[in-house]
Amino acid sequence: MAWRSVVISSPARLKLKHCALLVEQGSDSVAVPLEDIAVLVIDHPQVTLTAQLLSACAGQQIAVITVDSSHTPNGVLLSHLPHSRALKVMRAQVALRLPARKRLWQGIVQRKILNQAHLLAKQGHKDAAGRLHAMATEVRSGDPDNFEAHAAQLYFRTLFGEGFYRAQDRFYNGALNYGYSILRSAIARSLVSYGFLPAFGLHHRNEQNAFNLADDLIEPYRPVVDAHVLAYHPSEPGRELAVADKTRLVGLLHLDAPRLDETGHAGYSTLLALIDATVISLTQRLVDGGSQLTLPGMPITHE
Repeated sequence: MAWRSVVISSPARLKLKHCALLVEQGSDSVAVPLEDIAVLVIDHPQVTLTAQLLSACAGQQIAVITVDSSHTPNGVLLSHLPHSRALKVMRAQVALRLPARKRLWQGIVQRKILNQAHLLAKQGHKDAAGRLHAMATEVRSGDPDNFEAHAAQLYFRTLFGEGFYRAQDRFYNGALNYGYSILRSAIARSLVSYGFLPAFGLHHRNEQNAFNLADDLIEPYRPVVDAHVLAYHPSEPGRELAVADKTRLVGLLHLDAPRLDETGHAGYSTLLALIDATVISLTQRLVDGGSQLTLPGMPITHE
C-alpha cells in the first residue's frame, strides 16, 4: 500500500527511472519507488517533469497535485478508470436513490458536527461543544434544517474568534484551505481507484464541480485538519504559509485517527488508509442499502 507523500518545493527535474521517481536538484538526486507514493505535490513553478513519469504516476494511482500562484492546490491528475469493476460501481452509484443519498448525508453531517464538538471541548469551549452535540442529535435525513451550516457558524466563531470568517486572507484560512485541498485530492484519488464517478455526489450537485462526491466525503475530515493546524499554531502567526507549514499539512495524511464504522470504534488508521476505508464502505452501502459509512473520529495522533 502506498504510504508516502512527496512535496517538491524548490526547483527540480522529475523523471522516471527503474519504476521510481527520480528527483534531480542541481548535482544531487534521490529516487523514491513509485509504489510507495500516494500523493505527489508540485509546489514550485520551476519544476519540470516528463510525460513518461506522469503516465507512470497515473498507472500507480498516484495523485499528482499542482498549485496556483498563491501556492494553493488547484489541480490533480488522477488515474483513468483503474478499477476492474468500474462500470458496476458507476451503475450502482448512478442508480442510488434519493432517500438512500439523504440517509448517507445525514450520517456524514452528524459525524462532522460531533468531530467539531470534540475539538471545541478540547480547546476548552464546553458550552459551544454541548450545543453542537445537541445539533448532531437533531440532524434528520438529508439535513433539511441545514444544521451543517448552523454548526459551522458557531464552530468557527468559537474556535478562531468572533471576527473570524472563512473568506478572510489570513494564516489560519490559508492553512485550512491547503489542508482541505490535500485531503480532497486524496479522497478523489481513492474514489477513482474504486471505480466511482466523483462528479456525482450524495448532497453536493454543482454541475461545474468535477468532485462533488469528494466534497461530500471530506466533511467529517475537515475538523481533523482544523485540529492539526491548531496543534502547531495555537496562536495565529502574522505571516503567510511557509514550506514547513505545507509539508506538515501534507504529512497529515499519515497521522492516525479513530476509525469509526457500523460496529463503533474499530481502532486507529492513518488518514490515508481511513479515506480508502470510507470509500470502500460506500461501495458496500451501494449494495446493502445501509447508511453508516466508515468515518474518522477525533482526536488525531501527532508524531
